[in-house]
Amino acid sequence: MSTLAVHDHGLVHHEEGHEHHHKATFLNTYVFSQDHKMIAKQFLITGITMAFIGMLLSLLFRIQLAYPDKSFPLLETLLGRFAPGGRLSPDFYMSLVTIHGTIMVFFVLTAGLSGTFANLLIPLQIGARDMASPFVNMLSYWFFLIASIIMVSAFFVEKGPASGGWTIYPPLSALPTAMPGSAEGMTLWLISMVCFIASSLMGGINYVSTVLNMRTKGMDLWKMPLTVWALFLTAVLGVLAFPVLVAGVVLLIFDRSFGTSFYLSDIVLNGKVMPFEGGSPILFQHLFWFLGHPEVYIIIMPAMGISSEVMSVNSRKPIFGYHAMVYSLIGITVLSFIVWGHHMFVTGMNPFLGGVFMITTLIIAVPSAVKTFNWLATLWRGNIRFTPAMLFAIGMVSFFISGGLTGIFLGNAALDINLHDTYFVVAHFHLVMGSAAIFGMLAGVYHWFPKMFRRMMDDRLGYLHFWVTFVGAYLVFFPMHFMGLEGVPRRYYAITEFHQWDHWLNVNTFITWAAIMAGFAQVAFIINFVYSIFWGKKTVQNPWNANTLEWTAPIEHIHGNWAGELPTVYRWPYDYSKPGHEEDFIPQNVPFSQTMSSNMPHDFEDNPEGLEEFNKWTSTQKANEEVK
Repeated sequence: MSTLAVHDHGLVHHEEGHEHHHKATFLNTYVFSQDHKMIAKQFLITGITMAFIGMLLSLLFRIQLAYPDKSFPLLETLLGRFAPGGRLSPDFYMSLVTIHGTIMVFFVLTAGLSGTFANLLIPLQIGARDMASPFVNMLSYWFFLIASIIMVSAFFVEKGPASGGWTIYPPLSALPTAMPGSAEGMTLWLISMVCFIASSLMGGINYVSTVLNMRTKGMDLWKMPLTVWALFLTAVLGVLAFPVLVAGVVLLIFDRSFGTSFYLSDIVLNGKVMPFEGGSPILFQHLFWFLGHPEVYIIIMPAMGISSEVMSVNSRKPIFGYHAMVYSLIGITVLSFIVWGHHMFVTGMNPFLGGVFMITTLIIAVPSAVKTFNWLATLWRGNIRFTPAMLFAIGMVSFFISGGLTGIFLGNAALDINLHDTYFVVAHFHLVMGSAAIFGMLAGVYHWFPKMFRRMMDDRLGYLHFWVTFVGAYLVFFPMHFMGLEGVPRRYYAITEFHQWDHWLNVNTFITWAAIMAGFAQVAFIINFVYSIFWGKKTVQNPWNANTLEWTAPIEHIHGNWAGELPTVYRWPYDYSKPGHEEDFIPQNVPFSQTMSSNMPHDFEDNPEGLEEFNKWTSTQKANEEVK
């Protein structure tokens, strides 16, 4: 698409650019598409595929944790040399934990969530024809797909995929001979992550450029929906934080392949003293967690924005404290860069520096609490419609609260020393980050499915999906808090090696069956998702009676979003249930001159002419009342 076609508000130039550059073929419509809506679908379907792979890996290692001394011949049939005698090998168990974490954190909750909804919503909700650079947008998806294929391909190399945890700490990641998962699988992990970060940077720069430069007439920053604010600030976080991980990965590749010692020193391997000296594995931890903690908010902020939008639409109320919500997002964005050290309290950090990181960690709870109270106030006394999307948004708030409260314990240096690397940490981040972000993503899928695929999802399957997943997630992760409080360590192949934890084996078995139950619920989602794409009930243009601009675009997708001029924005996106108006919603592109009976003086803060017209209308109405 030409630059003129992207920026021009009229129809003629857009259509000329469209016809000149795009002969509609299968390849450029569905495969190498530069239309942000199709790219959003590509991100979503790839993300869902990776989520199912990550879920299956977790079920495999949960079976090992539940039945550490039993053999399952089927495992040997399926996994071959990785499950000799029907039991997972310890090395392969570690690989499953590593790749599960990597896939879920980066490929599902970063690319799948941000890639889908930033692509779908940013141009549509700010009134743009497309992204600032559609070609770079297309490249962003293809780098993500290549990264996904490389990551999964590690299961087919001789020594298996990477081991050492999703954080790939040296020396396991820096010494190719340290263990089987340190060999070719770790190299593929590193190559995959470089491709993934390239994808994220291309996407992030595109999202930031689009929001800053391509908003339609009237769409100032304070009229943007909270989804756009969240996706915009998420992109800023990614652009600033991901390059640091690239630096860390490049130095790691140097240590692996070129004999440098950035992270290695005084290593003895199989009784042989290795020639490394002067390096520090703690350096890698600093570089990793400088990305790693902003990454937590890269994951959760899009879910926050999506849930805010879904809750306002389905409670038929304006979002409570719009400006406070925006400022809290900005506060989270800034503070997330100065808390990474709380992941490193047990590394021998200077207690004074640990105190600084502890204080900033506890301070970041303040904007998170602001958002939580605002969500609850939005729901309070609302005329709530319990659609599947609304249930998942409320579920997101539930997980964010219950998981976030445990973060106060882990943010305290003195308590973290006892809880670090136990199941308490697993429970905490799987609730506050994993489950909350997944529920935010699913809320978005159910809510914007009609906009993406022009059909509706089945509500009954949606309710089944929600309740089984919601209950299953709590049954899986809540008991882990108590395991962690007693010191049960994470990532251990079999806790039965330590008899003081034998009584937790029954809990591990219970957790595994709860995980299997939650896994079956995702099958209901996939059936609903695929069936609805082809045979679901056809949607109307604005099925949720929402105010934001994407619902003013035609149902049939066109490359450019609106056939005529772009819509002009007159009001903020949350005019729901406004007194004096016949309907309980007023879209953003409806001028105030058409809603005189529901206007308020503060609606005209930046429009003196409109205020003057409103005052005249009010005076006329009062005069008419007096005559009556």
